[in-house]
Amino acid sequence: MIHQELRLSGSGGQGLILAGIILAEAALHDGKNVVQSQSYGPEARGGASKAEVIISDNVINYPKVDKCDILLSLTQKACNKYIDSLKSGGLLILDDTITEKPDRDDIKIFSIPILDTAINELKKPMVANIIALGSIYKLTKIVGKDALEKAVLNRVPQGTEDLNKKALQEGFKLIENHKGKLYGEVC
Repeated sequence: MIHQELRLSGSGGQGLILAGIILAEAALHDGKNVVQSQSYGPEARGGASKAEVIISDNVINYPKVDKCDILLSLTQKACNKYIDSLKSGGLLILDDTITEKPDRDDIKIFSIPILDTAINELKKPMVANIIALGSIYKLTKIVGKDALEKAVLNRVPQGTEDLNKKALQEGFKLIENHKGKLYGEVC
């Protein structure tokens, strides 16, 4: 039985709200029950941003994430703000620009070059969210691969489908090729 609560966090303009919507849509394609919500700071770009997704085989009784199973943080500020909401035994996925790792030995921490891959490999910073989704998929298999690809192509702007397919593949490769570091072991 699946019941996973995810929080995708970073700053405004990184596309995390769209990433949450895509992840929720992929779960719907898989026949799961889903709740998706978001919040962002007062600035359209640069303010704090988070998207939350609950994916379950069962009825979802409460639509907000309190303690998440999976936390993605693309900025140090977001990591610091939300780390206490990650359950013991949870998975923290960090962009490798985050230098202050949380001092917790009860979680798994993956540090991967999401932003660097978007900027230097694909030359498009705005696809960091899709790279992150590819990495989340490879680490968790929380949704089906075909469902995720379908949701990405359904939600990205027309004319960017090939770029976003490539971004998703780059996210897969970050995990497949171990282009990151694993910190901590779950007890």
